[in-house]
Amino acid sequence: MKIYFNSFIALTFILLTACGTNNKQAEKKSEKEERSEVVEKKEERDNIIFFGNSLTAGYGVEAEEAFPGLIQKRLDSMDYDYNVINAGVSGETTASGLSRVEWVVKRQPVQIFVLELGGNDGLRGIEPEETNKNLRAIIDKVRAIHPEVKILLAGMMVPPNMGQNYAEQFQKLFPKIAEEKEVNLIPFLLKDVGGEKDLNLPDGIHPTPEGHKIVAETVWENLKPLL
Repeated sequence: MKIYFNSFIALTFILLTACGTNNKQAEKKSEKEERSEVVEKKEERDNIIFFGNSLTAGYGVEAEEAFPGLIQKRLDSMDYDYNVINAGVSGETTASGLSRVEWVVKRQPVQIFVLELGGNDGLRGIEPEETNKNLRAIIDKVRAIHPEVKILLAGMMVPPNMGQNYAEQFQKLFPKIAEEKEVNLIPFLLKDVGGEKDLNLPDGIHPTPEGHKIVAETVWENLKPLL
């Protein structure tokens, strides 16, 4: 009887241990499945590429404080299935952007392409015709790779210190390109921010976190209809 009782206890212990192990394995499997689902869901999202210079890259602020990061937060809060890709590079001109855009857009599907370049061209006094040619070529390259892509062009202005004639030529580039290339336009990316001392870093060019919040609102107004 004693032997039988001891055997019963031993068998019960083995069964309980086995159940505990199976439960842990099931939990681990469940966790793996959940992680896999999250990854798959992110990969299934449509991509929005912000292709630009230091304004897009978020010079002087944290990545999540720059306007592309703020757009991602807005999208997530409103349950839009979009993944924002920040492809901003400080110092980028339209010429250097043209040389790297193909590499950027070939890496993943792109549903919306936000083109924010030209500001550095203006600050360096590059001929408006050169900027015009490069922006058009960037649009053509993106469309050649992703024919169904929606493109949003960010308009820019330059200070009058380059001369009034130059500033006017530069400003007129963007709406003309948007019309002729049939892309959407943000009339002026830095609306209510450009030239506002309290909303820019000491260099007077790059927005502060508060400045980026206003830029994000401007971008959102023009981006939302494309979603």
